[in-house]
Amino acid sequence: MSDVDRTPPTVHLRINGEKFDSGSGGRYGHVNPATGEVDAQIPLADKEEVDLAVTKAHEAFQSWKRTPPAVRRQLLLKLADLIELRAEEFARRGALDNGTPLAAGAAFPRLATEWTRYYAGWADKLTGELTGNPQDLGELGYTLAQPYGVVGIIITWNGPLISLAMKIPPAVAAGNTVVVKPSELTPFSGELFMDLVEEAGFPPGVINVLPGTAEAGAQLVSHPLVKKVTFTGGPATATRILEACAPDMKPAVLELGGKSANIVFEDADLEAACQLGTTFSLIALSGQGCAFATRMIIQDTVYDQVAATVKAIAENIPIGDPFDPAIASGPVVNEAAVDRILGMIERAKEQGATVLAGGRRIERPGFYLEPTVLVDVDPASEIAQTEVFGPVLCLFRFSTEEEAIALANGTRYGLSSYVQTKDLKRAIRVAAELEAGETLINGAMNLQVGRPFGGFGLSGLGKEGGRHGIEEFLRVRSVGIAV
Repeated sequence: MSDVDRTPPTVHLRINGEKFDSGSGGRYGHVNPATGEVDAQIPLADKEEVDLAVTKAHEAFQSWKRTPPAVRRQLLLKLADLIELRAEEFARRGALDNGTPLAAGAAFPRLATEWTRYYAGWADKLTGELTGNPQDLGELGYTLAQPYGVVGIIITWNGPLISLAMKIPPAVAAGNTVVVKPSELTPFSGELFMDLVEEAGFPPGVINVLPGTAEAGAQLVSHPLVKKVTFTGGPATATRILEACAPDMKPAVLELGGKSANIVFEDADLEAACQLGTTFSLIALSGQGCAFATRMIIQDTVYDQVAATVKAIAENIPIGDPFDPAIASGPVVNEAAVDRILGMIERAKEQGATVLAGGRRIERPGFYLEPTVLVDVDPASEIAQTEVFGPVLCLFRFSTEEEAIALANGTRYGLSSYVQTKDLKRAIRVAAELEAGETLINGAMNLQVGRPFGGFGLSGLGKEGGRHGIEEFLRVRSVGIAV
């Protein structure tokens, strides 16, 4: 692996087509999670840069909203092509950003390309509708679907490229301009994304990206020229965003956390169910994903078999250097995450849970944890009710379908849910009862761009994906004409 380039790229604030190598928010020492060492200095925006970026985005909006939809479509298609061409470099930057293994990181450029092409296709298909019949009402009525203006975008650190692709293409396809604050923990993917935005030919000011402090995020949300906010992150920050939006009744899309249930019925393909359940809780992104199936709810007739299979998978996950192509799982994002996750595991044990696998830190440089499987978990306990955002899976038993549904619905979150059964009627019946924004049956994958994604309760507001995803960036006006 000595031939792998591990050099972090230089990061800038990207405002109105210009690169700034410093900001009034100071600098952040980026820590490589695979080594625990600082590997780059990241310039941070504060009020001065946020105000400049929003002002320039507002100026750019005056012409961008009048840009022919076909031109917006062509620019987005060009951007999608460039993302696809630079897939290998995006995977490399993902490994540098947050320790995503190269093998896993290869999926994100493919997804980002799909999302960008999908919303390019929507750019010239946005129409209003006829609402009044002159013959019956004596007037003609119709609606206009128009962009908001400047959209403030704040993304988290676990999937920086796909977060950019889920939010920016629908916003600009609809005719908005955007100011994006990525996490300072993962700045490298955003830098390449902006290189490609400029190469694709987007006008200056349409898309702006500036890593910044938490204060910069707050300034972006409250800026009077920002007309809508879309945020991916946790409920605590989302609450502060809603409070900042409230005085102006500013709308927001909030894609937050989850505590997703994976219901495994006795007639399921148990090997496939176990593989999916461990991949999307312990392996992918080291468990740092909002929609991951972190609660496996297993029918008691097959509980022991499933628990043994899950334990065997967990204890044999290849963990290590994200630049090693044989590695499936890397580190968690930082030392604070290590402490938080281990603290939750210890408290779970104090509350009666038993560690079936893992439960410890891996003794090597960086922020590595053993994939952890817990049994005998109280459904009301902290670890069953609170998002861990780490490689921890809790197992539960159920006897009846009604009991499984009650367990699945027994948290304040409602992002994703999973059902494993060969009985399609039962799958459809259970899916209708699960209080989650999506239900994925027998291995169906989330983040498919044609389906809306977004949760209920603590999991947020609004949708990303599908027609609903672009409608979030349009406001509807009505017009009536007396005839």
